Amino acid sequence: MGIIGMVRIFVVDNGGQWTHREWRTLRDLEVETKIVPNTIRFQELQHEDVHGLVLSGGAPRIGLDGTLGNCAELLEKADIPILGICAGHQFIARFFGGDVAPSAIPEFGQVEVTILEDDVIFEGVPKKSVVWESHNDEVIRLPQECTRVAESENCLVQAMRHKKKPFYGLQFHPEVEHTQYGEQIFKNFISLCTE
Repeated sequence: MGIIGMVRIFVVDNGGQWTHREWRTLRDLEVETKIVPNTIRFQELQHEDVHGLVLSGGAPRIGLDGTLGNCAELLEKADIPILGICAGHQFIARFFGGDVAPSAIPEFGQVEVTILEDDVIFEGVPKKSVVWESHNDEVIRLPQECTRVAESENCLVQAMRHKKKPFYGLQFHPEVEHTQYGEQIFKNFISLCTE
């Protein structure tokens, strides 16, 4: 028996090129899901009885202007798990007081990532694996409220988690097939949303 109907995770669309892949990955894992605009209000999500959110990647240069629709209200008010991907990851860092800036060495294509500590989001994922990158900006200073969970040679904050809230950020794209354990990462996030 699948978990469809038992967990509902919405993808908040920040204009990313792979937003539909995030939605499709969740759908293929038998999650009730849909794509919603990043202008959605938190109250609207409460009416939908949502169990988790994915803040998609996007075209915005978070390191340069720091805005991303209504995602600030979602982070401020939500107590459900949130997974930020690429621009979503960067926005979470900025929201909680970290810094984002243009990368010294932007990453595009396949990159090896190293997991720094055991964490539920990486359960079943080897310490080193290949992921897919597509970013000009990156988190250059971690918020005090967050812990660094993974890094790559050219990006020190490939993954982070909030110390108290069920919020996670990934600089890479788990929804892209070139990320070796992307589906496992999504399964781990779904598990967080069913607790």
